[in-house]
Formats: sequence, C-alpha cells, structure tokens
Amino acid sequence: MAGRLGSRALGLLPALVLALLGGAFLTRRQSLWYDELFTAEVAPVPFGELARAVLSGEGTTSYLVGVPPSYNAPYYAVAHLWLVLTRLPANDVGLRLLSLIAAVAAVAVLTAAASRLAGRAVGLTAGLVAATNPLVVEFAVEARGYGLAMLATAVASFGLARWLDGGRVWLYTAGATLTGLAHWFALPVVAGLALAGLLLRRRQALGLLALTALAAVPTLLLVGLTQLNGLGDGAIGPIPNVGAAVPALAVKAWAAGSLPLIVATVLAVAAGLWQGVRSGAPARRTAVVGACWVGVPLLAVTLAQLARPVFVPRYLLAALLGLSVLAALGTTRLPGRWRVIGAGSLVVLSLVAVADVYGRGVREDARGVVALVAERQRAGEPVVAVDRRAALALEHYAEREHPRLLPDLVVPPDDPPARGVETVWLVRESVRGRPLPSDDDDVLVAQGLRITDSWVLPGTIMDLVVQRWSR
Repeated sequence: MAGRLGSRALGLLPALVLALLGGAFLTRRQSLWYDELFTAEVAPVPFGELARAVLSGEGTTSYLVGVPPSYNAPYYAVAHLWLVLTRLPANDVGLRLLSLIAAVAAVAVLTAAASRLAGRAVGLTAGLVAATNPLVVEFAVEARGYGLAMLATAVASFGLARWLDGGRVWLYTAGATLTGLAHWFALPVVAGLALAGLLLRRRQALGLLALTALAAVPTLLLVGLTQLNGLGDGAIGPIPNVGAAVPALAVKAWAAGSLPLIVATVLAVAAGLWQGVRSGAPARRTAVVGACWVGVPLLAVTLAQLARPVFVPRYLLAALLGLSVLAALGTTRLPGRWRVIGAGSLVVLSLVAVADVYGRGVREDARGVVALVAERQRAGEPVVAVDRRAALALEHYAEREHPRLLPDLVVPPDDPPARGVETVWLVRESVRGRPLPSDDDDVLVAQGLRITDSWVLPGTIMDLVVQRWSR
C-alpha cells in the first residue's frame, strides 16, 4: 500500500513542478497584453450577451465592433464561469490562475497517459519534460485558452491509451470534442491521435474514427460561424509567411530558441522514434502515438501555411506536447545510467531556457502606459485611445488602478475633443519604431495642437506610445 501511494505521489511530481514554475511567473504580475486584455473585456460578459455577440458577429464594446468573441467563445464561457464561481477579478491574477490550474492538470493527465502507454518511467519523464518546457511554462499562465487546450489534449491521449488497452472510448471522445473547442489549432492533434489508433488497431479503429469525426463537428461549426461573422485578418494580426519552415520553427519555439535544448530534443525524439522501430509493443505504440500526435498537426499547418500565413508558434502548443512523449521514450530506453543522464539533461536545459524566458520584459506594457499618463495628466485633459489595443489598455487599467482617468477617456470611434482644451493625450501602437497614423492626428493638427512630448514603452510583442499634444 505504501509503495502504491508513493508511486502515485511520484506521478504528481511533474504537475507540482509546473505549479511552482508557473506560480513564479504568475507572481510577477506582469501587465496583460492585447490578447489577454481582450479576455479581460469579454470574460465578465454574461452568458446571454456573450452568446448574442458570438451568433451575431458583434463586438462587446464600441471599439471591438469588428472583432466578435467567436474565435475563442468556449474559452470565454469557461472563464466567465470561473470568475462567477471564484469571485476573482478579471485581472492578471484571476484570469491567469485559471490557465495555470488547467495546465497543471494537463501535465498530471499527460504523465498518466504516457505511463499507460509505456510504463511509469516514460510517464514521469514525459511529465517532467513537459512541465519544465519553456513554451509550456510561459503559456501556462497566459490568460487565453492554451491551458485548457493542453488539458483537453491530455485527456484525449489518456482516453486513447485506455482504449488501446481494451477500455471504453468515451473518455477519448470527450477529450477529442473539447480539444478543438479549446483551440482550433489543437483539432489536428485529434486527427493525429485517431490516425495512431487506426495504425495500431486497423479495422478495430473504425468506430474510433467515426467518433472522432463526430467530436470534430462542434469545432467545425464554430469555425464556420466565425468565418460567416467575418473575423478577418485584422483580428488576428499580421502573421509572417514562413513557408515550409513550420516544423523547424515549431521545434525552435518549443526550446525557446535555445540551441542546446533544440539539439537535445531532436536527439531524444529521434531516439524515441528509433525505439518504436526496433523495440517491443509498448515502445512501438508509444512511438506511433507520439509521432502522429506531433506529425499530423505540423503537416497540416505546413500545408496551410503554403496557401496563406497561419503559423503562430503558441497555436501549436497542444501538438508539441507529443514531443515530450517521444523524448521520454528515447531517453528512458538508453542503457544504464545514460537514462538518468539523458532525461536529466533535457530537464536541466529546459530549466535554463525557462530562466531566460523569465528574464524577458513584458509583451506589452499596458499597465506602464496608464501609470505614466496618470502621473502626468491633469483632470480635464482628454486621454485618447487611437486604436483598440490602446483602448483595451486604458479602460482596463484605468478602471482598476487609476479610476480618476475614467471621466477623461476617449475610445474609438469617438474623435478627440480638441476644441477648448490646451492639452490632449494620445495612446497608440508603434510598429518598427513608428507610431501608426490615425485620423485623430488630423483632428488635433486642425485645431492647432502639436506633439510636445512623447514616450515609448517597449514590449516584446508590441511597443506602446504616449504622446502629449499641446497648443
């Protein structure tokens, strides 16, 4: 009994590791950035209003008219329920904590799934590789649906492992249904798991394939609804055309650009695939599941990328979890003490990369922008959000941290009230060091105002600019 309890406790070690690493990121309380601020705007919206916005293709506020909450509607619904049940605020703690809990649970289920496929050593190693991975840790505390997508994917993989052992298929079906709803780009993972089932069970997998097709229907309907609503490229932002380099860039993102970790991951994954070729049934089925888990989404996104730019590394997070399973298979089948050295090297290199990610600056310093304006602005001086990114930043942090600014806020589509004022504050995006132009500039120039001061607050994704216009 004591041994069984100890084994179960050891199986929870990866989840505990991610809880500690993610908690360290959470306690930094870095500013929310645009995607997270969108969550903070939409998540508190009541279910009825959210449903109307999704079905009609309307935004939830004036400056989000062209950006309906259709794309991540299931996540927003879960986040709303979370806020209602916990009574936490829709801020960097309340929203990111939901993601962290989901990601921690995902690692626990992933550990159990890999253990069922190939034994406890592989499961524990796969869990630790995932829990210490820099991409996983970084987005485990993102106020978006990545944590839920990882959890749903892990549940689907555990359900597949149970089915391969002769169990019922309902858990796989539930996980497969929720995976696509949590994030569209996770749906190819379900296709990959279904392909693995087909390769391993042939005719016995026909029922699994039928259930997989049914599980994909809700996501496909949501995708269709979103396209009818006209989500548009403007809601997603510019995506670079990387052509057929998707697999290489995905591995680079998984390793946070660390060359030693890239090399170690590639070698470990290659060793895992080789074990699938030369070893017995447990290794073979684990290699097939892992290869399909990663390979099908990478192939699908690469083909889509050749047609139009769609690749964003974090979108493939659920798919890249399969790398941890393959890497664990490869390292745990090494001879003697090389097993510990191989697995330990992956974990240590991952932790080094996590430390580098931890040292990065904010993605977008929305909190800093509002604090700067609050420090210098005088009551009665309009504070104008030039674009929706600035509007989200101003409304969120003014309401929660600098409420005295609220009477002076001006958000799109309203123009700045330049008549009768001596000073107007503009907050806007900056791309490649240049503030994006706006018709607000023309309004202010026509009223005899000019830029007298300007501050740039840099971010790793977007710089924000504060401008003071005076006569």
